[in-house]
Amino acid sequence: MIFFRKDEQLENIGNGILEATWAAFPTLARNQVALTWIVYDPPVPVNTGGALTPDAFWNHPVRGFTYRGVERIYPASVVKLFYLVAVNEWLEKGMTAPSQELARALRDMIVDSSNDATSLIVDILSGTTSGPELPVGPFETWKYQRHIVNRYFQSLGWEEMETINVCQKTWGDGPYGRERAFYGEMLDNRNMVTTNAIAKLVHSIVGGVAVSSGRSQAMMSLLKRSLNPDDLPTDVEEDQVTGFLGSGLTPDAQSWSKAGWTSQVRHDAAYIELPEQRPYILVVFTEGKANAKSRDILPFVSQLFAKEISSL
Repeated sequence: MIFFRKDEQLENIGNGILEATWAAFPTLARNQVALTWIVYDPPVPVNTGGALTPDAFWNHPVRGFTYRGVERIYPASVVKLFYLVAVNEWLEKGMTAPSQELARALRDMIVDSSNDATSLIVDILSGTTSGPELPVGPFETWKYQRHIVNRYFQSLGWEEMETINVCQKTWGDGPYGRERAFYGEMLDNRNMVTTNAIAKLVHSIVGGVAVSSGRSQAMMSLLKRSLNPDDLPTDVEEDQVTGFLGSGLTPDAQSWSKAGWTSQVRHDAAYIELPEQRPYILVVFTEGKANAKSRDILPFVSQLFAKEISSL
């Protein structure tokens, strides 16, 4: 059973927004978008600093809308959310030791979306390193180790995590050596997630129940985005706000998010608070070269959801 209940009001709004998006962006095919939208009706159980026990939080009903939310899609850098939670779990359980380098890499992975930082994080999580191809025996051991994050998320028993694959590093130019071999000949072992899985993960973080309330709050502080244009970096190709969901919001909104993009996909996952409105999670994935290049689709969708939230 998915963690939210479907709701006729949200279905009508969500389907209307999709139709408006397809009308505005003819390059976006119906099978090139997936989204999940979770709305928090009062009393709001999230961003409370972990005031609710995990039992109370998970038993609190939420409603949502999803379109193709169970389709497996390459997540690009949105996968870093899974590594963020996993590292905090490892630290909490004493499976890895805190260090300045780990803290620096964690920050750079989420705040700047650094692939180099992510490489270190995956090494720390799995006890493996990149390098030349390995003989069969050692490579089997290496591969088993690299699936440790998958095993962790499957151990949670969440239906949404059953079909995901989160075992690969993120790359600029692509994998080489043992990393390329690990992808498989046809890249069949690359990272794949669903918008429902991402929404559940974000839901647990903003609910203060991902690992622990203190660690959830630390994750939230890394995910916080300023929507003030003056705060956005000018020395990077993508800043995780411009051309993403944050662009469709007014400066008085608050957003916690993680974006992902390649030449083939443009995605974002955000928890959003608008003044005097119900807070919500919005996860939108788009595929296709033309859509990945577009800096207009995600802000357009975000703006429509922000507008409709006031009608609830």
